[in-house]
Amino acid sequence: MGLAELLEIRHGVTAVMGGGGKTTLLRTLGEELAADGGRVLLCATTKFFPFADIPNLTGPAEEALAEALRTSRLVCAGTTVPGTGKLTAPAIPMERLVELADYVLVEADGSAGRPVKAHAPHEPVIPPEAGQTICVVGASGFGRPIAEAAHRPALYARLAGLRSTAMVTPAAEAAVLRAEGLHDQIYVNQAETAADLAAAAALAGLLDCPVLAGSLWKGEYRLCSR
Repeated sequence: MGLAELLEIRHGVTAVMGGGGKTTLLRTLGEELAADGGRVLLCATTKFFPFADIPNLTGPAEEALAEALRTSRLVCAGTTVPGTGKLTAPAIPMERLVELADYVLVEADGSAGRPVKAHAPHEPVIPPEAGQTICVVGASGFGRPIAEAAHRPALYARLAGLRSTAMVTPAAEAAVLRAEGLHDQIYVNQAETAADLAAAAALAGLLDCPVLAGSLWKGEYRLCSR
């Protein structure tokens, strides 16, 4: 069973947020959905780098985007952020993008490469059209100090009820996720060892939502809870 099926990705907009692995998750889902015949658009409401080996359209007109989706099925589109090499949200309104593509996969925040994060008040930027939200948690963050593993560590520590010198644990991560209440489901990435999978299972036991764990690098996934 593929990752898109395990995460039950539906037609329309899916927003992805959280820690490290979001961009790779978008690409993996996009490739699976396109291979199954879908027209898939990858984009962001924040900033991200264009994808290698995928058509990247900057500031496209609707006609150009529609044609690219017909011919390539998997396309990235956005607006150039001068001087950064990154893209941000397309100029085409989200409600129109949903009409052009079967699936719109949106990266909704950044994490500065950290495996876990807490969200500032302006984050994540979830489109109103989003039908589901997936929060990525990097298993490499477990067992490391909050100050080292978390993006916005002071906020993460406050939400977890800990000092920033404390370790990231499944209980700490669950406390942050519950306090924020931003997700529909969780994907624990970088879960490549028995200890990683045990931590993901412990996290799942503390949450009332679907939790999936696996390795995008290895292409291996398992359900921890449904």
